[in-house]
Amino acid sequence: MQIIPVILSGGSGTRLWPLSRNEYPKQYLPLAGDNTMLQETILRLSGLDNLADPIIVCNADHRFLVAEQCQQIRVKNPIILLEPIGRNTAPAIAAAALQSLKASDDAVMLVLSADHVIQDIDVFHESIKIASSQAQDGKLATFGIVPIDANTGYGYIKSSKNNTDGGYKVEEFVEKPDLETAQAYLEQGNYLWNSGMFMFKADVLIDELTIHSPDIVQLVSDAVNNATQDLDFVRLEEQSFSLTPGISIDYALMEKSDNVVVVPLDAQWNDIGSWTALYDIGAKDGSGNVLKGDVIAKDTTNTYIYASRHVVTAVGVDNLVVIDTPDATFIASQDKAHEVKSIVESLQKKGRDEARSNRKVYRPWGWYDSIEVGVHFQVKRLHVNPGAKLSLQMHHQRAEHWVVVSGTATAINGEDVLTLKEGDATYIPIRTTHSLENKTNEQLEIIEVQSGAYLGEDDIVRFEDIYGRVKD
Repeated sequence: MQIIPVILSGGSGTRLWPLSRNEYPKQYLPLAGDNTMLQETILRLSGLDNLADPIIVCNADHRFLVAEQCQQIRVKNPIILLEPIGRNTAPAIAAAALQSLKASDDAVMLVLSADHVIQDIDVFHESIKIASSQAQDGKLATFGIVPIDANTGYGYIKSSKNNTDGGYKVEEFVEKPDLETAQAYLEQGNYLWNSGMFMFKADVLIDELTIHSPDIVQLVSDAVNNATQDLDFVRLEEQSFSLTPGISIDYALMEKSDNVVVVPLDAQWNDIGSWTALYDIGAKDGSGNVLKGDVIAKDTTNTYIYASRHVVTAVGVDNLVVIDTPDATFIASQDKAHEVKSIVESLQKKGRDEARSNRKVYRPWGWYDSIEVGVHFQVKRLHVNPGAKLSLQMHHQRAEHWVVVSGTATAINGEDVLTLKEGDATYIPIRTTHSLENKTNEQLEIIEVQSGAYLGEDDIVRFEDIYGRVKD
């Protein structure tokens, strides 16, 4: 029996700073440690027996970012399922289950969200072992967080008083309560926070979904059976998947089934839904500050500062959240930080560029960062991974100038094949066929200066591409 981790990383949930539609959601950022939240979700499973490579369900736009982050932590063979459109957790989990059944008919799925923090790993593993046993017995197991306060931000699970091998029969799923109700739940002692983490056999899940939500099973089955292989990704068939109802696994199945048990989890868990949540779990200095990145703070108290690109300084402030990203800076009082959505809506109404795109974009060969944009010019920093190669291409409306700042590049410029080392450069005129490759084991970085009347990404004509992006 193998445990297959299923990581839900679709990017459709709460974004801490959702400045643009392309802004990377919180699970792809290093918010609670040195690794990103997606990476931490995978790494905290290390040490479990019979652990298979994960299935990661994500938005198609984030596929290269997910693949890159898996490579960074040496996860070599993940199955990355690409959702053509977000449809909530029930279709995503069903797709992962049907995909896992292609390889094994008795695997147990461990369904996790990529944006949780769990600090007591030993306790977490013990709870997984209990849930695994329940799953092997044919149960649908969910993890219920032992509440530490009367929190009104979570749904609750009412459990039976008695347990069987560590699992308690679920009597009721309860929506987010008001404060008075939450306090009553806390006093009763058999109410747990709904974590949104689960464990069950894939075939049991599909069987139960077929009973309670058969339309989901039928449509998702079509999407999985007609999926296409796209490089190292599995791209779910769009038409069928888009017809599935956007519904959570709780509504589609868990609240309807009488086969659900809950395993209590008391492992310093937190669902990161706001910057203040990160402040709450962060290591605070003597002044009550949580400082991430290059930060200099003086006479500053009870403040969360996140610096991602350059030094952030603060003097004489209290109770703030300061978030500096390559695209924008967000400043709010701790009690108003959750209202970032209203700022985003304002930017969208004003048609601001910041609400449409972000600087750093991932590609199968690496990534680029748009350093500067002006009238008829753009400057990019290209990061090309070892062994990676940009397509053989041409532009109708722009010229490019490449300067190698680190590593060694093999460049095609028209009829010439060039080896460019640090400090070397080449100029590529308009309508000249060109390509760039990193044949070494070291990272390659290029500064690219584009000039021309039009600099859009759609002005690319590809002739050859090892990633299958040449259009017929």
